[in-house]
Amino acid sequence: MMTKFINVLCCAAVLLASCKVLPSVVENKYVYIQKEGRVHSKWKLVWEDDFNGSAIDTSKWSKIPAGKSDWDKHMSNHPGCYTQADGKLYLKGIRNPDTLKDHRPFLTGGVYTKGKFAFQYGKIEIRAKLGCAQGSWPAMWMLAEQDKYGKYPKNGEIDIMEHLNFDDIIYQTTHSYYTLNLKQTDKPPHSGKGKLDINEFNTFGLEWYPDKLVFTLNGVEAFRYPRITGVDASQWPYDQPFYVMIDQQLGGSWVGKVQPDQLPVQMVIDWVKVYQ
Repeated sequence: MMTKFINVLCCAAVLLASCKVLPSVVENKYVYIQKEGRVHSKWKLVWEDDFNGSAIDTSKWSKIPAGKSDWDKHMSNHPGCYTQADGKLYLKGIRNPDTLKDHRPFLTGGVYTKGKFAFQYGKIEIRAKLGCAQGSWPAMWMLAEQDKYGKYPKNGEIDIMEHLNFDDIIYQTTHSYYTLNLKQTDKPPHSGKGKLDINEFNTFGLEWYPDKLVFTLNGVEAFRYPRITGVDASQWPYDQPFYVMIDQQLGGSWVGKVQPDQLPVQMVIDWVKVYQ
C-alpha cells in the first residue's frame, strides 16, 4: 500500500514539474499562446514537420484553395503541384496540363495550417530552397487565425519571406491597416531585405515578441518591426494567434508575367519548426 502511495506521489510530482516548463497555453487543442514572462527563457519546440512521410500530413496542413487575388489565383490541389519524398515537400508552379477542364494557364501548390495550428508569440524557422523562373513568387507568411479586428488588412499580415524571379534577395514585410490604408510605411519602416545564396537551402525565420517582430535569415537578424506608442492602434494587430502559409505562387502585378517555357518551378521545404 505504501509503495503504491509513493508511486502516485512520484507521478504527481513529474506531472507538476512538466506543467511548470510548458511554454504555452493551448486553446481549442491547436492554438498555442506563449505564456507571459518567457522573453528571456530558452526556446522550446512546440510544433514541427520534417516531411518524412510519403504524403502531406493532413492533421497539420491543408492545400490552399484558389482565390481571386494575385497570389492565389492559380492555387490548385492538382497532384502535379505537390510531391513529398526523401524528407522534403515540393511545392510547384506548373503549366496547366488540361485547360479544357480548368481554363487557368498555370497551377500552383501551397499549404497552410489554418484551423489546425496557430500560435501567438514565439519563433518560427523554415528551411527551404527556392526555385527561380520569370514570374516565380514563392512565399512564407502568416495571417490571423481569429477575426479580432475586422476584415483584411485590419488583422495584419506577416511575410517571413517573399522572393521574385531570379533575385538574390528576399523581402520580409509587415502589412496592416496602418501600413496599407493609413500609408504609414516608414514610421517605423515596415519592410526589409536579406541577401542569400539562391542555389542553396536557407533558413527563413521570425522571432515574434509582444513588442517587436524580428525577421531572420540563416539565424541572423535581417529586419525588425517594433511596436511603437503615440500612433494609431492599428499599427500593432500582432497580439493574436496567426497560422502559417507556404506557397509557390506565379505571376501578378509585383512579380510580373510568367514565362511558360521556364516552368515547372518549385520550392523545396526541408522542415518547419515553431518554438515558444
